[in-house]
Amino acid sequence: MGTPTTTDSDASAQREDGRALKGKTGLRRLINATRYSRDGLREAWRHENAFRQEVVLGAVLVPLALWLPVPLVEKLLLVGVLVMLLIVELVNSAIEAAVDRDSLEINPLGKRAKDLGSAAVMLALLMAGGTWIAVLWTNFGPGAVH
Repeated sequence: MGTPTTTDSDASAQREDGRALKGKTGLRRLINATRYSRDGLREAWRHENAFRQEVVLGAVLVPLALWLPVPLVEKLLLVGVLVMLLIVELVNSAIEAAVDRDSLEINPLGKRAKDLGSAAVMLALLMAGGTWIAVLWTNFGPGAVH
C-alpha cells in the first residue's frame, strides 16, 4: 500500500475533526451552534452580494414596519417576510456553495439545484413584495379607513 500521501492524511484529519464536532450536548452544543451560525452569517455577508443587498433592504424596511401605524400582526408579517427572504437566500447560497465545491463545470444536476434555489429566492421576493403591497394598500390606499 505504501505511505499515505499528504492528501490522504489531510482527508483523514478532516474526517476526525468532523466527527469531533458531532455528539456534543447541552451548553457546549448551544455554544457551537451559535458560533456556526455567526460564521455562516459572516460568510454570507462577505461572499454573497444578494445577501448584503437584502440585509440593507431589511435595515431600511424593518424600522419602517415598526414605525407604521398598522396592527401588531401586520407589523409581524412585514418583518417576518423579510426574515424569510434572508433565510431563503442563505439556503440558496448554501446550495450554490455545495454545488461549486464539487465542481465548477456545468453539470445538469448542479444546474438544476442552483436553478431551484434561485426560484425559491424569487418566490420569497414576490411573497415579501406582495405582503408589503397588501399591507400598505389595505391601510393607506384608496378606500382605507383612517
